[in-house]
Amino acid sequence: MSLKWSSAVAVSILIFVALMLSACSSMDSQGVPGSGESSSKVVEPQVTVIQEHSHDIKSDDVIEAFEMLVGDVHDKVLPSVVQLKVGQRFGPTSSDTERMTPFGDLIPEGGSGEDEFIYGEGSGFVWSEEGHIVTSRHVVLEADVVTVVFPDGTELEGNLVGEDRDSDLAVIKVTPPIEGLTPVALGDSSKVRVGQVAIAIGSPFRQEFTTTTGIISAIGRTIRGSDTPFSVPKVIQTDAPINPGNSGGPLLNRKGEVIGINAQIISGTRSNAGIGLAIPINIAKQIIPSLIEIGDFQYSWLGISGTTLRPKVRDAMGLPEEIKGAQVIGLAPEGPAEKAGLLPSEDSFESDFGMLPIGGDVIIGIDDLPITNMETLIIYLVEETLPGDLIVLDIIRSDSTKLKIEVTLGKRPAS
Repeated sequence: MSLKWSSAVAVSILIFVALMLSACSSMDSQGVPGSGESSSKVVEPQVTVIQEHSHDIKSDDVIEAFEMLVGDVHDKVLPSVVQLKVGQRFGPTSSDTERMTPFGDLIPEGGSGEDEFIYGEGSGFVWSEEGHIVTSRHVVLEADVVTVVFPDGTELEGNLVGEDRDSDLAVIKVTPPIEGLTPVALGDSSKVRVGQVAIAIGSPFRQEFTTTTGIISAIGRTIRGSDTPFSVPKVIQTDAPINPGNSGGPLLNRKGEVIGINAQIISGTRSNAGIGLAIPINIAKQIIPSLIEIGDFQYSWLGISGTTLRPKVRDAMGLPEEIKGAQVIGLAPEGPAEKAGLLPSEDSFESDFGMLPIGGDVIIGIDDLPITNMETLIIYLVEETLPGDLIVLDIIRSDSTKLKIEVTLGKRPAS
């Protein structure tokens, strides 16, 4: 609380007390209602002046407590954070070579005629005492060399253990394993709320082991990687500064627990603009053990493309006003949904938002749980199902007929 704000509060309280006492005094001068008498004696009020220094919380105390919090989290988690130096081999280059690296850098003209490496950087954190490091898949994608750098300067070779394109997560393992590795503490991303403190540690722009702070700006975002048609739900948005090089590093809460894995930014300049996006740690808890064990993760697959049912589309379809759900736009040929008999949209109409698809089944429930939008459907499929599971969909058709349809889920295709 600033001193200026404290003064304003104190003045407001004094004015309020004075007005209340004035009102009481006025009432006394007119007599107590029902007494039939009028008082000629005015009672002098006892006013206690509220001093600024009487507040228990001072601005300096608040700032100092926040500084201690950030410093303690940094000191606690830093030994478990790593910098990743990633190299990709490009064959012999010549003077007419002009290609882009996976990291957005242009290979300089005038080659040496020998194999050359283009380097990029990212971040990661220790997942297990056995030397498993979690990072973003795009950091190590197609890398020929991965060097893991610890805060004490130790550098070890990293080998890719597993990767998942759809969540943009990857696991590497340091060689040789070293003793004394401290895995990060994992939080619960389902308990994250807007306004909570957010702390990011990583290596932006080659500035290794940088700590930045902000708040949780939003939850429940949905993002998609550059090479996948599938979306990641429940993504966390933060205004803690995140830049190229932060990818794969931890997003932490005030307890020093990982709540997300920094993955993307929204910016027109490829640098922080106040919108950073992190994969929720609860999704990583599902995927990472599988990446360590078998090298990949098997998602269930319904075989639809869809969107949240818009009110204008609902009205155009003549559905009841209370209907909410996920509208089926398309079906994968021979996919689980098509085999089960779901119907896609086959028409469109012009609206203020352009042409919108109309018709098709609307999924309003799954296994007796309500589905209110496309995201809730994705969340359920990711968190609660596996390939081969039998689910029951509650749907409503464009003629308002409600049906229950059983679907045996498949395995997500590779592309």
